[in-house]
Amino acid sequence: MKIVFIKVNMMYSKGKDALKPLIFPIIEKITPSGCTVSFYDERIEALPDEIDADIIAFSVETFAARHAYELADRYRRRSSEVAAKKGEEGKKIRIVMGGFHACAMPDEVLEHADTVLVGDAEDTWPRYIEDVKSGCEKRRYDSQNKCPVAFVDNNAHCFDGKKYLKLGMIQASRGCKFNCDFCSIKSLYPSGVRQKDIGDVVEEIRNSPEKLIFFIDDNLFLNEETARELFKAIRPLKKRWACQISMDIAFNDELLELMYDSGCIMVLIGFESLDERNLRIMHKSANIGIMNKGGEDETGDEETQYDIRIKRYEEAIANIYRHNIMIYAMFVLGYDHDTAESIKRTYDFAVRNDLAVANFNPLMILPGTELYKRMSSEGLLKYNKWWLDKDYRYGDAMFYPKSMTCDELMEGCRKARYDFNGYITILKRMFGAKVNHRGIFNSAVFLLVNLISRSEIHRKQGRSLGGGNEL
Repeated sequence: MKIVFIKVNMMYSKGKDALKPLIFPIIEKITPSGCTVSFYDERIEALPDEIDADIIAFSVETFAARHAYELADRYRRRSSEVAAKKGEEGKKIRIVMGGFHACAMPDEVLEHADTVLVGDAEDTWPRYIEDVKSGCEKRRYDSQNKCPVAFVDNNAHCFDGKKYLKLGMIQASRGCKFNCDFCSIKSLYPSGVRQKDIGDVVEEIRNSPEKLIFFIDDNLFLNEETARELFKAIRPLKKRWACQISMDIAFNDELLELMYDSGCIMVLIGFESLDERNLRIMHKSANIGIMNKGGEDETGDEETQYDIRIKRYEEAIANIYRHNIMIYAMFVLGYDHDTAESIKRTYDFAVRNDLAVANFNPLMILPGTELYKRMSSEGLLKYNKWWLDKDYRYGDAMFYPKSMTCDELMEGCRKARYDFNGYITILKRMFGAKVNHRGIFNSAVFLLVNLISRSEIHRKQGRSLGGGNEL
């Protein structure tokens, strides 16, 4: 059985920020014997005009959904045309889709695929392949999301000849302990967090050819005990690493010191908003805890309260810097209490605090989330399904904000992105905080990440999803 597995790009143009997709070595490992699997990553390589295979499998994210459907429909049509020319009209190519979007919108996916895999590949993919062999495949396979998180070989053959950023990808857990209303992770893993065996994590890092590692976990700080155990275990490996982590670690000096000693150079933190009222709407409890560190202070007017809470955010940043760790900040803009002025305040905050990197994202309404359900019920969606709408452009507002116009949200985020990643501002931030240029390695990482971020922002902003050249 011949299988072609495709990681779909959100646009036809190739970017500079593609990282190794861990689904490739997982699929390579768990595919039953008697099958040959070829892997394509459209983010870094061109897809063939025609594919001779029994199965084409697509890994689909929401931003790439429209393009994935186009590809599936065209490959199916081409396969039928080729079969007809050969007098093999009965021959059929099977289309199967998985990934985050397939989990959120399985019925929509089945309009373009023969089968949808919902949830973890470790238990859905082998069942599907065995059923295909037996001629009794189903339309839908659901994971219980209880299987062990698979060991990943970062030297797997599926990566041969593919040019990714020199950044090793490691996953120590799946799921998140929080329940932010805009996040799709909780909808995919509602039952909580599953951790990979720490021995497997250590072995994966040890075998990774890259010197710099990125943990793709949605939050590496599950709890103090497991975090401490992980950091102590990877310290002897002498690798540099970065991770996504929640704000509640900002004043935990023991863990921050252990992170730095074990090789951590950068943390990605969801600051999300500078307005506590927005944080309460999105259920961002860790951030609210930082803003109210030492107890809530109700003295003073609203502006004074705002300044007090911003100061606490800045104290958190300063404490992380004190441990020689850079910060990649993520902001979500467009919640109920955001205005055009508050977007500018957020930008000023990011520059003033010399954040190594910052994302200024218009609030993304992802299917499957509580936010999507709420926005839909309140009639605030600008597009019923923005990921399929030909009028939607990357960076556009997906909904009607309550305290500004759609254009003000789009333009405010665009300007913040462009200005923050301007060459002069990049250099100002680099030399404004010692941690951003502390040694050759930090300086190189800072510049590389910022230049890639600048390139990708200019490449994507205002571009259509899919709808490009015909195959």
